[in-house]
Amino acid sequence: MSFQPKLDARRLSAADIARRKGADPLVCLTAYTAPMAAILDPVCDVLLVGDSLGMVVHGLPNTLGVTLEMMILHGQAVVRGSGHALVVVDMPFGSYEAAPETAFDNAVRILRETGAGAVKLESGPQMAATVAYLTQRGVPVMGHVGLRPQAVLSEGGFKAKGRTQAERERVLAEAEATVEAGAFALVIEGVAEPLAAEITRRVKIPTIGIGASSACDGQVLVTDDMLGLFEWTPKFVRRYADLRSAVIEAATTFAADVRARRFPGEAEIYFPAKAE
Repeated sequence: MSFQPKLDARRLSAADIARRKGADPLVCLTAYTAPMAAILDPVCDVLLVGDSLGMVVHGLPNTLGVTLEMMILHGQAVVRGSGHALVVVDMPFGSYEAAPETAFDNAVRILRETGAGAVKLESGPQMAATVAYLTQRGVPVMGHVGLRPQAVLSEGGFKAKGRTQAERERVLAEAEATVEAGAFALVIEGVAEPLAAEITRRVKIPTIGIGASSACDGQVLVTDDMLGLFEWTPKFVRRYADLRSAVIEAATTFAADVRARRFPGEAEIYFPAKAE
């Protein structure tokens, strides 16, 4: 019913993560709640409050329905539950694309209201100027290239990137532009290993892969996928546990106990018999 976050060490900053280029691989997982953040915090360098929470927590078909308020609410919970890892909060669709000034206002709100250490945005075409606007004004930004979930409608679904030479060059150019704009780290999603390796080799900041092979400077996974909480997981995800089966078994056992009335009564819980 409760958790105790570890607060005995200094929390990692964006600058700390940036200095990890070419060093020990970065460990990143998503977190959306305080209890899960507390569990993951000791082993993670970065806790990502991803807009994947729209699908994972709220049952949405994609990330487009996620709001700024949702990201802030979950960001607050993750910051409360952690004390070591850098907490990075995704900027949701529609919160940064219109103008750099709008992006700045929304990024400041995220950082101010959650206590997170950085924001992440998808580095599509024309986004380098926005990244530069934010970083020049003190907002730590993590970029995101390759497969961009927020572009699911315009790109016709979740498709791997870099299969053609033109697409490969575009992803590489977006990565380099994001770095030059001042991002401290870069997520690479859904690209083949040669392209991920080339981006990692060319850029001066750490790259964090998801479905982009081990060629990156670190890895991130959606924790609920990693724990096996869904019937289906992406091909690139290794299930490190099968919690779905464990939850089903526990719930089934609980239901059987309820139906069989195998529970102590109120008097036994609140008014235990005193020893003679």
